[in-house]
Amino acid sequence: DILVDGKLCDCDIVVNCKVGDLVPLEVKLTNWSKHSVGPFALTVTPYQDYQNGVHNYELQDVITFVGSNTFYIDSVKPTKDSVYFGALLFLYTGDFYLNIKFHEDNCSRELPLSWFCLPSVHIRAMEP
Repeated sequence: DILVDGKLCDCDIVVNCKVGDLVPLEVKLTNWSKHSVGPFALTVTPYQDYQNGVHNYELQDVITFVGSNTFYIDSVKPTKDSVYFGALLFLYTGDFYLNIKFHEDNCSRELPLSWFCLPSVHIRAMEP
């Protein structure tokens, strides 16, 4: 599950926030497999979608992460949850999306397929 500003995100949800306000980000991973998975890293990358196939990832002057945009995870045990917290700060208005990618440290350990189907996160930063 992904929560932005306390709101559960799925494919039809647009989360509204105000420029200059801290926006909490929570990623909850549940391991439904029979094996522990990890170690791996989870990276959150914001981008703008221009609706013509072009994505702008050069947003370092538009969005700031409080802390790191990468979470390092040792392992998630079977049937257990692991929750990771971060925060975003939008400096300008606009529609933004979050791309969440996993990076495995060990190729012999497979991550659950459902983790690769995380919902698209759409955030609309508006004037305060």
